[in-house]
Amino acid sequence: MLTVGEYALGAVDPKLCKVATGLGGGIGGTHQELCGALSGGVLLLGALYGRTEAGKSDDLCMHLSAEYRTRFAQELGSTHCGTLRESGFGLGGTIPCSVLVERATRVLLEVLAEV
Repeated sequence: MLTVGEYALGAVDPKLCKVATGLGGGIGGTHQELCGALSGGVLLLGALYGRTEAGKSDDLCMHLSAEYRTRFAQELGSTHCGTLRESGFGLGGTIPCSVLVERATRVLLEVLAEV
Protein backbone atom coordinates (compact mmCIF):
# COMPACT_ATOMS: atom_id res chain seq x y z
CA MET A 1 0.00 0.00 0.00
CA LEU A 2 2.93 2.31 0.60
CA THR A 3 3.84 2.09 -3.07
CA VAL A 4 0.30 3.04 -4.09
CA GLY A 5 0.46 5.94 -1.66
CA GLU A 6 3.71 7.12 -3.16
CA TYR A 7 2.24 6.74 -6.64
CA ALA A 8 -0.94 8.63 -5.80
CA LEU A 9 0.44 11.23 -3.39
CA GLY A 10 3.97 11.67 -4.70
CA ALA A 11 5.47 11.12 -1.28
CA VAL A 12 4.11 9.64 1.90
CA ASP A 13 4.75 11.43 5.18
CA PRO A 14 6.53 9.00 7.52
CA LYS A 15 3.95 9.89 10.18
CA LEU A 16 1.24 8.32 8.01
CA CYS A 17 3.22 5.08 7.94
CA LYS A 18 3.58 5.20 11.71
CA VAL A 19 -0.14 5.82 12.17
CA ALA A 20 -1.01 2.77 10.07
CA THR A 21 1.46 0.35 11.69
CA GLY A 22 -0.98 -1.09 14.23
CA LEU A 23 -3.45 -2.06 11.51
CA GLY A 24 -1.23 -4.86 10.22
CA GLY A 25 -2.27 -8.44 10.80
CA GLY A 26 -5.90 -7.65 11.51
CA ILE A 27 -5.10 -5.04 14.21
CA GLY A 28 -1.87 -5.54 16.07
CA GLY A 29 -1.21 -8.95 14.57
CA THR A 30 -4.24 -10.48 16.33
CA HIS A 31 -5.85 -11.60 13.03
CA GLN A 32 -9.20 -10.80 14.66
CA GLU A 33 -10.29 -7.81 12.62
CA LEU A 34 -10.16 -6.21 9.19
CA CYS A 35 -7.28 -7.18 6.90
CA GLY A 36 -4.44 -4.65 7.16
CA ALA A 37 -4.18 -4.35 3.37
CA LEU A 38 -7.83 -3.28 3.20
CA SER A 39 -7.36 -0.87 6.11
CA GLY A 40 -4.29 0.62 4.45
CA GLY A 41 -6.15 1.10 1.18
CA VAL A 42 -9.00 2.89 2.95
CA LEU A 43 -6.46 5.14 4.69
CA LEU A 44 -4.99 6.04 1.30
CA LEU A 45 -8.44 6.84 -0.07
CA GLY A 46 -8.96 9.09 2.93
CA ALA A 47 -5.62 10.81 2.35
CA LEU A 48 -6.64 11.47 -1.25
CA TYR A 49 -10.34 12.26 -0.95
CA GLY A 50 -11.19 12.65 2.73
CA ARG A 51 -12.62 15.81 4.16
CA THR A 52 -10.48 18.23 6.12
CA GLU A 53 -13.19 19.94 8.13
CA ALA A 54 -16.63 19.26 9.54
CA GLY A 55 -19.48 20.14 7.24
CA LYS A 56 -17.58 19.31 4.07
CA SER A 57 -18.87 16.46 1.93
CA ASP A 58 -17.30 13.07 2.44
CA ASP A 59 -19.45 11.42 -0.22
CA LEU A 60 -16.65 10.62 -2.68
CA CYS A 61 -14.35 9.16 -0.04
CA MET A 62 -17.15 7.09 1.47
CA HIS A 63 -18.24 5.82 -1.95
CA LEU A 64 -14.70 4.86 -2.97
CA SER A 65 -14.01 3.19 0.38
CA ALA A 66 -17.20 1.13 0.13
CA GLU A 67 -16.41 0.20 -3.46
CA TYR A 68 -12.87 -0.83 -2.53
CA ARG A 69 -14.20 -2.98 0.33
CA THR A 70 -16.74 -4.68 -1.96
CA ARG A 71 -14.19 -5.43 -4.65
CA PHE A 72 -11.59 -6.56 -2.11
CA ALA A 73 -14.09 -9.08 -0.71
CA GLN A 74 -14.99 -10.29 -4.20
CA GLU A 75 -11.34 -10.69 -5.19
CA LEU A 76 -10.08 -12.30 -1.98
CA GLY A 77 -13.15 -13.94 -0.51
CA SER A 78 -13.27 -12.01 2.77
CA THR A 79 -12.24 -8.77 4.46
CA HIS A 80 -11.44 -10.48 7.77
CA CYS A 81 -7.78 -11.24 8.46
CA GLY A 82 -8.46 -14.50 10.30
CA THR A 83 -10.73 -15.80 7.56
CA LEU A 84 -8.15 -14.90 4.92
CA ARG A 85 -5.51 -16.78 6.92
CA GLU A 86 -7.81 -19.79 7.16
CA SER A 87 -8.10 -19.73 3.38
CA GLY A 88 -4.32 -20.05 3.05
CA PHE A 89 -2.91 -16.53 3.22
CA GLY A 90 -0.19 -15.49 5.65
CA LEU A 91 2.71 -16.91 7.59
CA GLY A 92 2.36 -20.66 7.72
CA GLY A 93 -0.22 -20.66 4.94
CA THR A 94 0.21 -21.72 1.35
CA ILE A 95 0.02 -18.16 -0.02
CA PRO A 96 2.21 -15.40 1.43
CA CYS A 97 0.53 -12.16 2.53
CA SER A 98 2.61 -10.39 -0.11
CA VAL A 99 0.39 -12.05 -2.74
CA LEU A 100 -2.71 -10.83 -0.93
CA VAL A 101 -1.27 -7.30 -0.73
CA GLU A 102 -0.45 -7.39 -4.45
CA ARG A 103 -4.01 -8.38 -5.28
CA ALA A 104 -5.45 -5.78 -2.88
CA THR A 105 -3.21 -3.15 -4.47
CA ARG A 106 -4.43 -4.06 -7.94
CA VAL A 107 -8.04 -3.68 -6.77
CA LEU A 108 -7.27 -0.31 -5.19
CA LEU A 109 -5.59 0.93 -8.37
CA GLU A 110 -8.66 -0.13 -10.38
CA VAL A 111 -10.92 1.86 -8.04
CA LEU A 112 -8.60 4.88 -8.26
CA ALA A 113 -8.50 4.67 -12.06
CA GLU A 114 -12.25 5.17 -12.17
CA VAL A 115 -12.15 8.50 -10.32
